[in-house]
Amino acid sequence: MNLTSFTDYGLRMLMRMASAPDRAFSTADLAEEFKLSRNHLAKIMQRLAQADIVETRRGVNGGAVLRSSPADIRLGDVVRLLEQGQSLVECFGPDGGDCSIDGCCRLKSRLRQAERQFIADLNRSTLADIALPERAAA
Repeated sequence: MNLTSFTDYGLRMLMRMASAPDRAFSTADLAEEFKLSRNHLAKIMQRLAQADIVETRRGVNGGAVLRSSPADIRLGDVVRLLEQGQSLVECFGPDGGDCSIDGCCRLKSRLRQAERQFIADLNRSTLADIALPERAAA
């Protein structure tokens, strides 16, 4: 299994934000800190804001802050959100892909179950569990 860079970068941003939950973070600062594209991080931040995981503020003291305590943000929910639209296998896509064994495939149900268990296992952990240590976050 391979998570997209969208999810990877989103988790990194949230880990950083969880290390100082009262501080507002600009995408420019996060992009510089992680050596990533500011535009790419802005798209991720927008998705997180639309899902009410972060709140974005404009102005001099602007930036993004977590809307909830890091202890209340489940990792599986974040991964599901950020991986939205990405199928584990082609046949899970909206059009079902181009599978010649659909209808008699015994693998599909097992993969769906594994995907559900993956998210459920991640949901046993919260953002607080993976917050960056203060010295790594500085």
